[in-house]
Amino acid sequence: MIENLFKLKENNTTVRTEIIAGITTFMTMAYIIFVNPNILGIGGMDKGAVMVATCLAAGLITIVMGLYVNIPIALAPGMGLNAFYTFTVIQGMGVPWPVALGAVFISGIVFIILTVTKVRETIVDSIPLSLKKAITVGIGLFIALIGFKSGAIIADHPETLMTLGNLQDPAAIVTLVGLIFTGILLALRINGAILIGILLSTIVAMFLGITKVPTGLGDLFSLPPSLAPTFLKLDIMGAIHLGLLNIILTFTFVELFDTLGTLVGTLGRANLLDKEGKSPLLGKAMLVDASGIPVGAMLGTSTVTAYIESGAGVAAGGRTGLTAVTTGILFLLALFIAPLAGLVPAAATAPALIIVGIFMMASVKEIDFEDFTEGLPAFLTIVMMPFTYSIANGIAFGLISYTAIKVLTGRAKEVHWMFYLLTSIFILKAVLNLLGIKI
Repeated sequence: MIENLFKLKENNTTVRTEIIAGITTFMTMAYIIFVNPNILGIGGMDKGAVMVATCLAAGLITIVMGLYVNIPIALAPGMGLNAFYTFTVIQGMGVPWPVALGAVFISGIVFIILTVTKVRETIVDSIPLSLKKAITVGIGLFIALIGFKSGAIIADHPETLMTLGNLQDPAAIVTLVGLIFTGILLALRINGAILIGILLSTIVAMFLGITKVPTGLGDLFSLPPSLAPTFLKLDIMGAIHLGLLNIILTFTFVELFDTLGTLVGTLGRANLLDKEGKSPLLGKAMLVDASGIPVGAMLGTSTVTAYIESGAGVAAGGRTGLTAVTTGILFLLALFIAPLAGLVPAAATAPALIIVGIFMMASVKEIDFEDFTEGLPAFLTIVMMPFTYSIANGIAFGLISYTAIKVLTGRAKEVHWMFYLLTSIFILKAVLNLLGIKI
């Protein structure tokens, strides 16, 4: 049955290899179980319910990806998008979290429509490589900034806006120890380095009195918390009423090529693409990915997306959906470690945020800064995200400046027609906001 379902022989793999690959993928991305509740909890959401929503969304959608598409891709609430959800939408704009979930749901429906109608491919093709890479780098810096702040490494300052924090603060000590230890594990190429780093940081936090020391198995394992505080609490009409077009566009826009990049990169490493970098599996994979967004919103978590950490499972030999199914089952089993997740303080997950920022920063070397019509928009995209504490602002600055500088330097033909349309939407949004009209 397994052979017929996953075509193991055809893909030159075995059940044992696929299961090991699935465990490897889980170990490399399990940090989201601890990080996501902490980030969304800052926005006022119930951490226990978010932890359950995270595990359910990751587990169920990843299993669907494995069974329906038969590829070794795992999904979970995305880093960067969860930060945008909490720090830009909820805290920065004062949007209640149920309304923010409503915006996530709508972006998912839009995403499904774009995927089914093939418009998604046109949009992705219209975005210049420099901006795709710049958005990745900008989000990485934004996430790292959040990590440094939650880890007490940086602090507010009335004159310079920010400054070095008190490194004698227990939270700062936990962050620095976790960052160094995780860095060593990553340098040694140890699977699950980020997860192990979070657990070690939590132990250090216990010794420093930041979190309590477990006294029995009941402090580590239990039945899952109630999902009721977040389940179906999304406010779709509220999102429409408040005029959150900019937010919905940002959710959709970032997810568009973030997912495609992950799918193409991971499937390429698994030798599942043709010479032109295409595969008939991509369309089905993108549909599953898009469908996971509204499902996650209904459960009570921010945007669900394909994880680049799936590449770790591919490196371990994963070639089929059995890898993804294994990873998904492990996420469902993780529902029973809610007490352990509750012991993990923000300082213990701060190193993970900084490390993710490092990974995303690597894309900067692929940006052509020698061509100023490419370099200027890319730079503005990168810096405006952390400087304005908003992914949406970074994207808006990047799109508008790219179109403007290309047109004004006589290189308008280099801009795709769809990109003109996207830029027009952001400009229209800005103009209407100046006029006091929210859309």
